[in-house]
Amino acid sequence: MDIRELKKLENKRKMNKGYMWALFCAILWGIWYIPGTIIWALPPFDAMWINIADPTGAGTYENGTAATLVVAVLISAFNALTVILALLLWNGVLGKFGEMSRTLKEFHPCSKWFFLASIFGGPMAILGSFIAIGFIGAGFAAVAALLYPVIGSILARQWYGEQISKRAWAGIFVIIIGGLTIFVGGAIAEISAGSINYIGYVGGLMAALGWGIEGAIAGKGLDIAEPDVGITIRFLGENLIWWIILVPAVALAGYPIFEYAIQAFNPLSILVLGFAGITFGYCYVSWYKSFPLIGVGRGQGIGNLYGLCAVIFMYLFLAQVPAWTVLVGGALCVLGSFVMISEETGEAESLRGE
Repeated sequence: MDIRELKKLENKRKMNKGYMWALFCAILWGIWYIPGTIIWALPPFDAMWINIADPTGAGTYENGTAATLVVAVLISAFNALTVILALLLWNGVLGKFGEMSRTLKEFHPCSKWFFLASIFGGPMAILGSFIAIGFIGAGFAAVAALLYPVIGSILARQWYGEQISKRAWAGIFVIIIGGLTIFVGGAIAEISAGSINYIGYVGGLMAALGWGIEGAIAGKGLDIAEPDVGITIRFLGENLIWWIILVPAVALAGYPIFEYAIQAFNPLSILVLGFAGITFGYCYVSWYKSFPLIGVGRGQGIGNLYGLCAVIFMYLFLAQVPAWTVLVGGALCVLGSFVMISEETGEAESLRGE
């Protein structure tokens, strides 16, 4: 076997390992929507929504939109907190605290990318997903973000020349059609019914844009950093944004967010938030590990199967069935993801352009 054959075999092994990590990401990501849905109905988040939506107790719920947004902010902040705890445990077991310290110190060439990724992944993508859950439902929230590989693939191509094959472009086109079915089809159906939760659709769009941009940015940082360390720094940045900037800003706006944050430290809420932190934290570990091995576009493409996993898990555990527009659009997005990743791994000898 000559050097060319050995290189081809090694590349195939690397790609298969990357696909495995991306599949783990999809499964864990799909499971995350279960605690992400349940937490809305647990104390103090349920009482928080009622008290903000109807402060006079008249039963009018005139501030329902503001209540949903504020609760989404607090849940997103706690999600980030439980994820960072899970990731610190993960890195402690792996003995990577020293590497984390070295990576943090290398701000300009490395860690700045993860802090930048935290802006798009947290206050944009994760908050957008919780907004979509709050206004429309978990089924829509899970499937609405399936457009994100389109954003990530195009940006990775533009920013640092990541190779995208003709087959991958065909998959991107199918995903775009699926996304239009989810958003436009769902909006038309709601308008026909006499109402539309437009803020929920904005949340879904925030999730798709945020995760797509985050993946492309993280791909740059992962040229230097280890994935386990990089994702921990990314969530460190997100926690700083939530607990130092955004949560205090909501409190200054007159909402009792700190009061309910303290009440969230009860056994049931901690259990569900902990489950969310573990599933989402290790899903992100798998996601970041796939990028250096198969590229951002392919990693996001196979990770897109989380939408299918989420719909299955929510049906099995919560008996939730999404609208037909969500099912059809989601099926097209999953089909497009399969098209993206179905190229022969031996053909992709380099992830980046020369």
